[in-house]
Amino acid sequence: MARKVLFIGLVWPEPTSSAAGTRIIQLVELFLANGDELHFASAASKSDFSFDLSSLGVNEHAIVLNHHSFDTWVTALNPDIVVYDRFMIEEQYGWRVQQHCPNCLRILDTEDLHFLRYARQQALKRNEAVNLINDVTKREIASILRCDLSLVISFKEIEILKSFNINEDLLYYLPFLEDSITSVQNHPSFDQRKDFVFIGNYLHEPNWQTLQYLKTTIWPLLRKKLPNVSLHIYGAYAGDKVMQLHNAKENFIVHGRAENARETIAKHRILLAPLKFGAGAKGKFIDAMQTGTPIATTSVGAEGMTMELAWPGVISDDLDTFLTQVLNLYHDQTEWLKAQQCGFEIIEQMYARSTFEKPFMDELSQLENSLSTHRRKNFLGELLHHHTLQSTKYLSLWIEEKNKHLSNTN
Repeated sequence: MARKVLFIGLVWPEPTSSAAGTRIIQLVELFLANGDELHFASAASKSDFSFDLSSLGVNEHAIVLNHHSFDTWVTALNPDIVVYDRFMIEEQYGWRVQQHCPNCLRILDTEDLHFLRYARQQALKRNEAVNLINDVTKREIASILRCDLSLVISFKEIEILKSFNINEDLLYYLPFLEDSITSVQNHPSFDQRKDFVFIGNYLHEPNWQTLQYLKTTIWPLLRKKLPNVSLHIYGAYAGDKVMQLHNAKENFIVHGRAENARETIAKHRILLAPLKFGAGAKGKFIDAMQTGTPIATTSVGAEGMTMELAWPGVISDDLDTFLTQVLNLYHDQTEWLKAQQCGFEIIEQMYARSTFEKPFMDELSQLENSLSTHRRKNFLGELLHHHTLQSTKYLSLWIEEKNKHLSNTN
């Protein structure tokens, strides 16, 4: 029997702009392949790059934040499953769903652990050790506890969540869902490629920080060794601050948005991405592996993406070592081909769509059939729902009343 599945999005997904957009589309397609009826709702405005979900047969709904109209609407829709796109959405709508659709299965797609990325950013900014105990941590873990299941994209992040004594039954490892690698003959060869590439959504702070590191530190040193080689910069939302970094004389070429990320990456010999901080699996690295492009990054960049498999390129946090290995990888075709093969193996062994589809749907069916028992085991979650229904509810109602007053005075 087809289920009614509601996604509540932080934004309308933009798979050409970010890995988060790709992730949401993959989940939508997973439910559609199961024969479910899909609905996607968001209070955000659409952009020129928003994916046309209706083309997949998904019902699109514009909703209003902090407004009672959502209550009436979601009660009438009466979904069997609600998927929250990141913990901030669960904070905003979770109490309303709990109140009006108490029997639906509540799923949080974490995308990545926001508190982990935030803690690392603060540590880098202050030049101190990473401290995971912060307000974002408390908010995100509370959201995880209030949901019946949270989807986590990295084994490393599951380990971190377990260190907070979160019940393993509330966590589910579901990585990027990738099709099998197409023939290597479909990708440009070593000799057909040249130059380096970096790509990212520049609304995402780790990408902006990495770009600055490339401009000020990495590229000036590499360029001395490779004067006839260029670094090409692509990515969504490359505003003035990004475009101003373009310098043809320095072979630092800023292009802006790439029409097709994988085709763009495949033209280059190495994806150069020395991330200073971040969390979760990196969509740009999946794109590089899919196109047979070796990757040069840091331990934070590679975190949780390979398990025990060999990395397809360079991992180093030491600047001199990083540069030496990158230069070797750029010149040595044998090492480059080895790295390419490692990327193919990672995709096939860790991200193959066929490996995860049925087990995930089986898990959801099992949860639906034993939801009351599952929730009784999660007493902390029920406790948080009790208090959240009071605090978040009345804050939201206060905002709604304030908006009404402002509207009347205008």
